Amino acid sequence: MSLVSATGLGLVGPGGPTPADPARRTPDELRALAEQAGRELEGAPALEIARWAAQTFGDRFCVTSSMADAVLAHLVSRVAPGVDVVFLDTGLHFPETLRVRDEVARTLPVNVRSIRPRLTVGQQDGQYGPRLFNKSPDDCCQLRKVEPLERALTGYDAWAAGLRRDESPTRANTPVVTFDPRRGKVKVNPIAAWSQGDVDAYIARWNVPVNELFKQGYGSIGCWPCTRRTKAGEDPRAGRWAMFEKTECGLHV
Repeated sequence: MSLVSATGLGLVGPGGPTPADPARRTPDELRALAEQAGRELEGAPALEIARWAAQTFGDRFCVTSSMADAVLAHLVSRVAPGVDVVFLDTGLHFPETLRVRDEVARTLPVNVRSIRPRLTVGQQDGQYGPRLFNKSPDDCCQLRKVEPLERALTGYDAWAAGLRRDESPTRANTPVVTFDPRRGKVKVNPIAAWSQGDVDAYIARWNVPVNELFKQGYGSIGCWPCTRRTKAGEDPRAGRWAMFEKTECGLHV
């Protein structure tokens, strides 16, 4: 039986039992598992991809969310109630983003973990100079997003992200399951093949919390200093780090 089919993919309903937390796998085992799952789950419905991850990794699986909306957290909670949802609280978020986080924690059957950088914004200003995001956004992202994520993922073998292929050219080839060699973990992208229309339909069907900034002309929402409204015809992420040769924060490389 294959690694994917052995997990019971498609046989355990949304309300079905979650298996005991599996023993930690080696990076080589995780790589092999991710490569096979990436092939076998390509084209599968997002809920089945999420179910496979929850059944395969148990408590060693989490969801990461920027709280632009709660689509991924809601989707995974349908097959893994109580799943950990990791939110990187950079200290530079829009108030609207924090409201989504709080609503998710209050209304969904998930465990929201807000992970903060080692330095407050004030401490960072004192050590690196004020407004590091204007001078060196890569360094700012490293301190406020990338390093906190490394800490947050320590106890997991796999995590789900809400990346979609239609968001930008840099994400056009996003696999549904892959192995992250830098972190030695499996990365699951259940909604990689979804369009914006699919996201909107899911939000409408399930009344999922969504960031109010989308109604104000933002196509993609990150930290307030590095996010602007998008213009007609721009891809959704064009408003991120618009003054720099930068399209990603470093979390998804």
